[in-house]
Amino acid sequence: MNHPANLSIEERVAALEAAVAQLQQPSSTPNFNWVEQFSGSFKDEPEFEAVLAYGRAIRQGDDSLLGLVDES
Repeated sequence: MNHPANLSIEERVAALEAAVAQLQQPSSTPNFNWVEQFSGSFKDEPEFEAVLAYGRAIRQGDDSLLGLVDES
């Protein structure tokens, strides 16, 4: 393909139209919910339960759990 500076405006518009048409085509990869792929993968991990508790405490403005974090 020629460098864009060497193309006429018509050629540049045609290239843009082709690129837009390609982008408008349905994706060949099936849509999937990536969250479902990982859902439940940490259900038996006590550390994950602690992370959830910390997040819950932060969202609720409870700083009491934040002092329990081991920063080593």
